[in-house]
Amino acid sequence: MIKHALLLATLILFQAPAAQAQDPLHGLAMHGAPKYAADYKHLDYINPNAPKGGTFRQSVIGTFDSLNPFIVKGVPATGMGTIYQTLLESTQDEPFTEYASLAASVEIPEDRSWVIFNLHPNAKWHDGVSLTADDVAWTFNTLITEGTPFYKAYYSNVKNVEALSSTRVKFTFDMAGNRELPLIIGQISVLPKHYWTTEGRKFGETTLTAPLGSGPYKIGTVKPGESIEYVRVTDWWAKDLPINVGRYNFDKLVYEYYRDANVAFEAFLGGRYDFRQENMAKVWATSYESPAVKSGKIKKEEIAHKLPQGAQGFIFNLRKPLFQDISVRQAISLAFDFEWSNKQFAYGAYSRTRSYFSNSDMEAKGTPSAAELAILEPFRDKIAPGVFAEEFNPPKTDGSGNNRDKLSAANELLNKAGYPMGPDGIRVNSQTGQKLEFEFIDNNPAFERWIAPFIQNLKKIGIKANYRTIDQAQYQNRMNSFDYDMTVMVIPQSSSPGNEQKEFWGSDRADMEGSRNYIGIKDPVIDALIQQIIAAKTREELVTLCSAMDRILQYGYYMVPNWYLSAWRLAYWDKFGKPDTLPAYGLSVTDTWWAKQ
Repeated sequence: MIKHALLLATLILFQAPAAQAQDPLHGLAMHGAPKYAADYKHLDYINPNAPKGGTFRQSVIGTFDSLNPFIVKGVPATGMGTIYQTLLESTQDEPFTEYASLAASVEIPEDRSWVIFNLHPNAKWHDGVSLTADDVAWTFNTLITEGTPFYKAYYSNVKNVEALSSTRVKFTFDMAGNRELPLIIGQISVLPKHYWTTEGRKFGETTLTAPLGSGPYKIGTVKPGESIEYVRVTDWWAKDLPINVGRYNFDKLVYEYYRDANVAFEAFLGGRYDFRQENMAKVWATSYESPAVKSGKIKKEEIAHKLPQGAQGFIFNLRKPLFQDISVRQAISLAFDFEWSNKQFAYGAYSRTRSYFSNSDMEAKGTPSAAELAILEPFRDKIAPGVFAEEFNPPKTDGSGNNRDKLSAANELLNKAGYPMGPDGIRVNSQTGQKLEFEFIDNNPAFERWIAPFIQNLKKIGIKANYRTIDQAQYQNRMNSFDYDMTVMVIPQSSSPGNEQKEFWGSDRADMEGSRNYIGIKDPVIDALIQQIIAAKTREELVTLCSAMDRILQYGYYMVPNWYLSAWRLAYWDKFGKPDTLPAYGLSVTDTWWAKQ
């Protein structure tokens, strides 16, 4: 008995102590301290005295058939986030900091191995029912079991969620040291358990019945595929919280749907809706010549920003045998004459995408730094030699339209890789007999003018490509099931990358239908770097790790890089006021502008 007692005492003595929480916090930063102190009154980029009222109308290209944005089925309506609240809310003037919103405060230990959210005791759903920790736990468990695969992947490190009381909920993680986990848990849109578990409702099904929320707006008039209206909740329980002061000023938000971009543009000039964020350089340069623009009734602004632009490109689906040969991917990349296309179609407005972290301090430039080399060296025999040798840059032409030297280099690559020219002018794999032919799909016909000359250049080197525009619903279904050869894709990046990198590049996501590893990358080196990115303890370490991973992605030739613009192009009818100070990392129009009285 004495021996057993001594053994027990020894085990207790050396048992690792439970991680202790810090004092409850009003905000949480990825690295460092939050910008706003606990007694802050409002955000710096709002007008605390902004008047309430008016209607803000925007357009959407496409359609919608569902008011459930959390599942794979259906095409959800734009703007659904306005009816829900999150536990914490990010600001637009910090790289990655979140402040109390639905939660009144947050508790975490130093190692961030768990997080507790203390909910506002007066938080309510729009039907007057109190919002509780049980709603939070139910939401999490439902999203990872019935929601899109993204949720299961994004929150895969959550071991357990537990409602400790009606206003206190704890998430326990299966690891320590992941600084981002408490923050991304704070991003969850909380759903009402009592609504979804009564009256025979099925969360996994599409619906056009307006769901219950607790946010600043509730759904008004819905015309499936045509328009949706959100109405401000005038007695919203959270309207006076510091994070919300001066925000959500419009009485109504309306989204009008159009199937054709040209029709949508003409509708704007005709006053059918109020605001456009212009994404077409040619339209911006040549089409805003209406009397309303000339008279000043429509304002045009170009506003520079520091928001990371991620990567846009024509992505390869590596699940297709045709694209598993890097020589083929390189040859195809050589056939895209960006300089000529930029001049012809965009008046030279765009910068070429060369990084997966464009317009940010995480973009890999020059040769690897000493800090990057320390990260990359252990993987040297598994990394393309170019990563260590020189800065990556996409092929560049003189913009004349005569890119003969690049096409010649592409021909040489294909000949060496074993793709001789066939009698019909299409190259074939000398081992398998597979022809070098594929299909572009997209849901935006505006890209055809960029892709058509690209296809003509591919034809010159013995590659047959076709382009097909399909509707939004079919496109989404095919993307979810990875049923495509090539498509146009934007891979966004935040100012503080983390767990979402698993969703973009993780090997275990490559075969998970509905994931965002659209390219189908399976690289153990990238998997290892993702884990290091997630565990980065300082901003400097995070930047170095992202830059190192950027180099590996660049030299994988996983896409034909497109372009980006480090500014917003805005056009709007002159009936709005906006704050004097604009945030560096966001646009925040619908929640910070207001209607002129």
